[in-house]
Amino acid sequence: MSDTSYDTSYIRLIEEISLNAWPSHKMELYDGWLIRFSHNYTHRTNSVTQVSASLIPVEEKIAYCEKIYENYHTPSIFKISPLIDPGFDRLLEQKGYEIQHTTQVMIMDFHDFRPSPAISAEYEYYGRNSGLPSFVVYPGEVIVQLRDRITEEWIHALFRLNGTTNPTLRRIVPSMFKAIPKETIVASIEIDGRMVASGLGIMDRGHVGIYAIYVDASCRRKGFARGICSTILTEARKKGATRAYLQVVQGNTFAQKLYSSLGFTDLYTYWFRVK
Repeated sequence: MSDTSYDTSYIRLIEEISLNAWPSHKMELYDGWLIRFSHNYTHRTNSVTQVSASLIPVEEKIAYCEKIYENYHTPSIFKISPLIDPGFDRLLEQKGYEIQHTTQVMIMDFHDFRPSPAISAEYEYYGRNSGLPSFVVYPGEVIVQLRDRITEEWIHALFRLNGTTNPTLRRIVPSMFKAIPKETIVASIEIDGRMVASGLGIMDRGHVGIYAIYVDASCRRKGFARGICSTILTEARKKGATRAYLQVVQGNTFAQKLYSSLGFTDLYTYWFRVK
């Protein structure tokens, strides 16, 4: 097997498990295209992803998807990954679709993992929290709390961190988080009872995906994101994960440097075409 074919097969795996990790509010499978709709919460959950071979002419399919999103009163968005025929991207460009949210997918083999060293960890009684510690302590009084499930409290604190104020999104997004079908590692850092940093690990087929890394603006440059990532990755490795992946928007140089320092390297880039 050539390096190119290996890369393609591995990219396909990452695309598949990332779809599992982040369900949409509504989904429709149409001739090998997955049409996802979530009131425009994120491009990933509100776009068309090609998942298998197609039979219907592409122009007809694009028109169908445009009508679907028109009925939803949101823009038509198509995800473009290395698995997509470059001619499809050019066709969308000719139709007036613009590139948005160019994203770098990074991966890590746990042999390359360089975590921050923890000072201590506190466990509850046996059988509670799916074997996760209740909290892990790092230098600088960084205390990462862990839970094995996503709670309403964590979601609403996340809304405050990422600025989600739209009433419709605040109503539907909790159900999207709760629809995640895989084992989760839910992380947070609190100050005076208020969550100031968050993170989410999602397990699937020997991998852990890193999601929802947010830090309150007043608490940045204190090692909170590094502590949360180190904790999620360390616990995922204990649970049998051998690799990790994450997605970071191009231009977020601080996050990219953090992830590189933990052991992540670039795998591929994807972007969205938006009309």
